[in-house]
Amino acid sequence: MKIRTVLPALALLAALPAQAQDIKVGAILPYSGVYASIGEEITNAMALAFEEAGNAVNGRALKIIRADTETKPNVAAAKARELVTSDNVDFLVGPVASSEAMAIRDFVHQSKIPLVMPNAGANVLTGEKCSPYIVRVGFSNDQFVRPAGKWLFDKGVKSAFLLAPDYAAGRELMGGFKKSFTAAGGKIVGEEYSPFGQTSDFGPYLAKVKDAKPDAVFVFYAGSEAINFIKQAADFQLAKSVKITGAAWTVSPLFLPAQGEAAAGFLGSLNYVPALDNPANKAFQAKYQERHKRVASEFGAAGYESGRLIVEALKRTQGATKDKKAVIEAMHKVEMNGPRGPLKIDPATNNVIQNIYMVEARKGADGKVDLAVVDTIANVKDDVNGCAMNW
Repeated sequence: MKIRTVLPALALLAALPAQAQDIKVGAILPYSGVYASIGEEITNAMALAFEEAGNAVNGRALKIIRADTETKPNVAAAKARELVTSDNVDFLVGPVASSEAMAIRDFVHQSKIPLVMPNAGANVLTGEKCSPYIVRVGFSNDQFVRPAGKWLFDKGVKSAFLLAPDYAAGRELMGGFKKSFTAAGGKIVGEEYSPFGQTSDFGPYLAKVKDAKPDAVFVFYAGSEAINFIKQAADFQLAKSVKITGAAWTVSPLFLPAQGEAAAGFLGSLNYVPALDNPANKAFQAKYQERHKRVASEFGAAGYESGRLIVEALKRTQGATKDKKAVIEAMHKVEMNGPRGPLKIDPATNNVIQNIYMVEARKGADGKVDLAVVDTIANVKDDVNGCAMNW
């Protein structure tokens, strides 16, 4: 009799659906060090995208697990392995620095965990070292600055001095600009690479720029280095004799409050500015500013769109994450009109196709400096550049 009462209960339990497991997203980003503010912004914006989806897809909750890379390649590699083998994440999102991305590339490919990159721009990751499991939502370094070379030459800049931090992204950004600028007829009169994350005094570099007498300096810095460079260039009165241009992260909305009027006049290329006039951007900025009490930057836009790409792909797989190839192929089918404008993933490279904007930092009537779009180069796409997708 006892057996008869137990068996129906067991049968009832077996008939109940198993509780859906969380979809775990490993945020492999810097939360300390020179790029900590970028890591926080990407995470905040990705969380906003998940919230808009109700923090779940097909009954499976979306959960972000943070891992601080400290902007160190060896730490990034260790954290990636921990997120995959111990935390059992379904996706990785990050990192910020190209050197970190290169450090985790082989592990990601071998473990077949989708890595969505909102920032790291190393060209080879969607070129000769591409992987079907690495999807770039941010930009490649070449894609980001390539349009600026010809654009600046056509606007009268015939000679340029290059200045950037001495690491993979700095050199690739300068290389991408140099290639298009010289192809248009421009001349590079000098280039310098400062120790990454260790330079607080830009005086010697500014003196070299001034002595070379170029039409423009094309520069890239981010984080605290960007703030210091812009302030010191203003103190040096460099803009009186040289046009200050570059990858416009240097005057990101994330850094403008600290740079203030010193940033005014900077001209460069960027894949997003807060002032973009489209419905998706207006809604994103309203929600982000309400939550975080400040304007979201291009890092936030890329973090948000990384989150949206994951959500939209999962909708196509009904929330299933086991078949990684199916997840990636679903990402290829997503076309978004996001804060940056139209974008989609190129299946040939897994690199994003997007608009690149030429922007200028301008002082408004309220005394604040903001970025204004002065031109749009639409649907910028990278060549295959040696990429062969090997599942």
